[in-house]
Amino acid sequence: MIYAEILAGGKGTRMGNINMPKQFITIDGTPIIIHTIEKFILNDRFEKILIVSPKEWINYTKDIIKKHIGENDRLVVVEGGSDRNESIMSGIHYIEKEFGIEDDDVIVTHDSVRPFLTHRIIEENIDEVLKHGAVDTAIEAVDTILQSKDGEIIDNIPIRDTMFQGQTPQSFHINTLVNHYNALSGDEKTILTDACKICALKGENVKIVKGELFNIKITTPYDLKVAKAILQERISK
Repeated sequence: MIYAEILAGGKGTRMGNINMPKQFITIDGTPIIIHTIEKFILNDRFEKILIVSPKEWINYTKDIIKKHIGENDRLVVVEGGSDRNESIMSGIHYIEKEFGIEDDDVIVTHDSVRPFLTHRIIEENIDEVLKHGAVDTAIEAVDTILQSKDGEIIDNIPIRDTMFQGQTPQSFHINTLVNHYNALSGDEKTILTDACKICALKGENVKIVKGELFNIKITTPYDLKVAKAILQERISK
């Protein structure tokens, strides 16, 4: 089966002085997370769409889904974990408990605050993960990338043509991801920045799906302004 998992476990500390996690901020009267969920609902290949929420925001998440989307038996709100990857695993544990996990089951994971992903990106993630087992969405780096261990002195300037900027979705054969995650040491888990690194650390080939410049992650007040501009441009067309 094919599952989606929308990661809404963050608290949005970089958004500044707000009284709720960033995924609940509204754009044009609709919470960011709802814009994101709607993209996944439109794809009928998903058996279930899991929304991973902080424990204290689960009821609020359910309420806004009911208000803006209505009843939909494909949508399930589950409690997140202590970090991004633990939240992914929380969703997988729910799948295992409720449905069991078959060898060919896959999951498409996505940031709740990337509301501008396209049908193409979702479809290519599904198609490629069924063939390759691990997929990341990325765009070619536009700017030169600098490496610095201390944030003050440049250690290395990689060749830009080989650099990509990671986005989401990130998609996996569920059993492959779980097996690799469970095989990580405690130290390896502390350096993880996203789920694809779980596979990369264990030698798994990760297929790249082309993202889009506008598939932005809304993290800061500036990002929010850009997101509002993108939405207004689409409304005016």
